Amino acid sequence: MNYLWPIIIIISFLFAVISGNIQNLNNSIFSSLSDVVKLSLTLVGNMCLWCGIMKIIQETKIMNYLMKILKPILNWLYPEAKNNKDAMEAISINTVSNILGIGNAATPAGLKAMEELQKDNKNKEELSNAMIMLIVLNTTSIQLIPTTVIAIRSALGSPNPSNIIVPIWISTIAGTLTGVIITKILLRRRKI
Repeated sequence: MNYLWPIIIIISFLFAVISGNIQNLNNSIFSSLSDVVKLSLTLVGNMCLWCGIMKIIQETKIMNYLMKILKPILNWLYPEAKNNKDAMEAISINTVSNILGIGNAATPAGLKAMEELQKDNKNKEELSNAMIMLIVLNTTSIQLIPTTVIAIRSALGSPNPSNIIVPIWISTIAGTLTGVIITKILLRRRKI
């Protein structure tokens, strides 16, 4: 990629010079920069809002309530980690963040969960079953409120940025169920 992008940029510049469209190239560069700044500010604002909400949830009794609701499901998904309170708390925060569609807030909790799961991992050179399941669930994650996608659609001028919620529910539920089922089947066959 380090070579590909500069080559594409050089070819684009040369093509603009040869075809006499250097003014259009300049205009598109500056209008694109303006769009990038606007989109970045929208995403940063969205991220700050939801990361703040997640911090409030973590610092109040709401997180304990959410952990109680998620406990049966998480114990089934991560049976070998159910006695590791720190790992299960990080996994709960990660799961709630993913469900709310705020992957940026989910990342620190996912990394903390991986650290905690690695402490219990007998073979430090391979991923444990719980670590594999965490990766699968982070990749597929069910999103009830896809906040980042809605923010991007809103910033880009969509007349109805939230009309993608139902298709996202369908696709994330289907992807998560498929991922969990396949992972559970493959982890049963795995010898550790």
